[in-house]
Amino acid sequence: MASKKPANEGAFLLNTHELPRRAGEMREYEIDIDAPFRVGVPLIAVPEGDLIELDVRCESVTEGILVTADIYAVALGECIRCLDPIQQTVDRKIQELYRYEPTDDRGKKSRKKDDDLIDLEEDDILYVEAEQVNLELPVLDAIVLSLPVNPLCDEECLGLCPDCGEKWELLPEDHQHEVIDARWAGLNNLKSDLGGDLAPDLGSSGQ
Repeated sequence: MASKKPANEGAFLLNTHELPRRAGEMREYEIDIDAPFRVGVPLIAVPEGDLIELDVRCESVTEGILVTADIYAVALGECIRCLDPIQQTVDRKIQELYRYEPTDDRGKKSRKKDDDLIDLEEDDILYVEAEQVNLELPVLDAIVLSLPVNPLCDEECLGLCPDCGEKWELLPEDHQHEVIDARWAGLNNLKSDLGGDLAPDLGSSGQ
């Protein structure tokens, strides 16, 4: 997953001030984000600056805000076998609970864990902060996990001939390259001068 912070820090922030804090209330948002950096895996990713579209629904629940989002983007890369350019549509759905920041007895914000959070790592808990939810980590995780580590243009792709670099699918079935024993490759350059192949007849008895 990409760990670099976006150039525009607010790219993935959604302000939920319009959403009443009463359980059962709901608001929907359409968000277009220009990818602040390349998002994906080494061989295929959503390029920096390309569009990431989010259709977001926020629902007030007792513990916080339940966020459901449909993610759409287009990732570009190359086939690992034939190196042809490929593209893959990212179409994923995420659902995350953003908890209201806990308060102490005096009403001040406190990050002391509730009993139902005791088994969760602090980094795994998402909070509503200043009426905003940060969609960055869930969205980036969803995109990265939807992409193949070894992308293929087709499952049946035959790749390239290792000798000439042409696509196997474009070559005749009997395509092959002459294999010369490396021990005699240099000597065979003298064939035209001496009128024959200098490689010894391994089947000769030597008599």
